[in-house]
Amino acid sequence: MNLQQLGFTEFFEQQYQSYETNNKLVGRVMLEHKHSYRVMTEEGELLASVSGNFAFHAFSRKDYPAVGDFVLVEKMQGEARAIIHELFERKSKFTRKMAGNEIDEQIVAANVDIVFLVMSVNADFNVRRLERYLVAAWDSGATPVIVLTKADICDDVEHYKKEVEAIAFGVEIVVVSAVSGQGIDELQALLREGKTAALLGSSGAGKSTLTNALLLSEQMKVSHIREDDAKGRHTTTHRELVVLASGACLIDTPGMRELQLWDQGDSLATSFSDIEALAKECRFRDCTHKKEPQCAVQQAVASGELEQARLTSYFKLQRELLYIEKKANTDALLAEKRKWKQVSKQVKKMK
Repeated sequence: MNLQQLGFTEFFEQQYQSYETNNKLVGRVMLEHKHSYRVMTEEGELLASVSGNFAFHAFSRKDYPAVGDFVLVEKMQGEARAIIHELFERKSKFTRKMAGNEIDEQIVAANVDIVFLVMSVNADFNVRRLERYLVAAWDSGATPVIVLTKADICDDVEHYKKEVEAIAFGVEIVVVSAVSGQGIDELQALLREGKTAALLGSSGAGKSTLTNALLLSEQMKVSHIREDDAKGRHTTTHRELVVLASGACLIDTPGMRELQLWDQGDSLATSFSDIEALAKECRFRDCTHKKEPQCAVQQAVASGELEQARLTSYFKLQRELLYIEKKANTDALLAEKRKWKQVSKQVKKMK
């Protein structure tokens, strides 16, 4: 397998030129274990772990490799094992806030060109959840594509598609059925050699089944959804990168019942471009769209042009992102202090 097939573009080649590369190989992280990684190189797959120096300079979760990352490794003589010395700068990353109270960024998939947002057209369909996924997708730097699955068991797919079109402006929507094969060719056309796509969605959306359809094999285990509420079980328990026959790479991810945002850009404005456009017509530039007179957004709600539920979702995500931003800035300052304290201790020891 060559590096170009794995997605090693000029963006990474330029970084490679700046590294000390004697006796080292470029690899891509295919699978992440607790303290080790499966890395694919031109010499085959290796089980790798980070060097002590790498770990010393890693101060948060994002500083460590994730599935899809390119790394520079040193192969251990006579073994299918390696040491990771460098992590290439990412060209894109789909991230979320880590679960729980900890304010830290968790990288779900790195160096992705396309994000397939997978949602089934059954009782688990949720347009508000899809809005959240779209915000994260636009923030990733990859191109979002919405994939509506299980079309073969739905009597009115067009109804669901219209709901998605009302909130996903300019985003390609592909209706698929892994059973009948509907839409699979459309997805395959997007997956060219050297491109990387990630499948994201909740449990039971059909990501593993879709992966098998794209792989033309039964490589991924699948589970049936619960009949009482159409919600799925966690079939995929880890993130994994696989290579398709076309030469494209595909990252399958565990289902996420909840996606807590980690937004560092203008993705909220992109996802809610309809509200942002209306806001420009408000009387006041700093209009909060709540009680101000001549608010174009509230007028659109009153006339039925804009759903109240969509505006409520916009406010909710706005508050969430503001909180994350403030907390992340505070934690970053504390992390920087801990970093220099640790460096200072090492300097004293050396003296």
